[in-house]
Amino acid sequence: MSIIAKNITKSFGKQKALNNVSFTIEKGEIVGFLGPNGAGKSTMMKILTTYYTADDGQAEVNSFDVQDEKKNVQKSIGYLPEHNPLYLDMYVKEYLAFNADVYKVNKDRINTVIDQTGLGPEANKKIGQLSKGYRQRVGLAAALLHDPEVLILDEPTTGLDPNQLLEIRKLIREIGKEKTILLSTHIMKEVEAVCDRVLIINKGTLVADKKLSELRDGQDQVLVVEFDFRVEEAFLNKLPYVILVKNIGGFVYEITFNTSNDMRPVVFDFAHDNQLKTLQLSRKNKNLESLFSELTL
Repeated sequence: MSIIAKNITKSFGKQKALNNVSFTIEKGEIVGFLGPNGAGKSTMMKILTTYYTADDGQAEVNSFDVQDEKKNVQKSIGYLPEHNPLYLDMYVKEYLAFNADVYKVNKDRINTVIDQTGLGPEANKKIGQLSKGYRQRVGLAAALLHDPEVLILDEPTTGLDPNQLLEIRKLIREIGKEKTILLSTHIMKEVEAVCDRVLIINKGTLVADKKLSELRDGQDQVLVVEFDFRVEEAFLNKLPYVILVKNIGGFVYEITFNTSNDMRPVVFDFAHDNQLKTLQLSRKNKNLESLFSELTL
């Protein structure tokens, strides 16, 4: 395993930021770490990168304990924090050379990471002259200099325009072919675009651990139906395969079925048999966004 977290708990005064959080990440996975603001994502990442010490529990990165083997953990990780700390008055190559000295790596790595992150056209500019997208590339290049096995990226696409978003997503996918990546974000499309798996955290507790393929191929089916009259949810709950019924306003209901069979004819027949008119009936995909809403509201 590249990352192991067991029963991690962390409090700041009376505020419990993480409550008994456990998960594992295998080598070569790109895992999205999702949650609302203040859910505990950054705290977990700072524990994994040895910036914080957990109050309880154990974590390992590349088989190194984050509390007892901090130096080995730091050598194993490339970390891009949410607020990418850069020296804006330094030139790109100068900044990377500075980081190479810190990591004590061969200066040949500078050209390698410049090529890897597509910084070539901007390599001789001051960092302060670069767009936000290229500044993120500089941060990634610095994180890759010592050729770590694990990358931890905290909100790597915050503030980017649509074109920059696409470029950074593509770059993360390319890097993910060789590295294990844990990517924190609150943007679900980001996870769907680049990740193999998602961890969802809410109020310091891990509430979901799912592969994206499970969400795409799962049997759960969501129908949105509007009748011409209010229906008691208890009646809709008697339909076959129903696992959840929600009134989402007026006479509109969202019904979740646990089956791959198309349940629209069943709902239409239900309306007919109960002298109801069906004003709308549509199928809604059970996706990451709906799962996130269910688990974090």
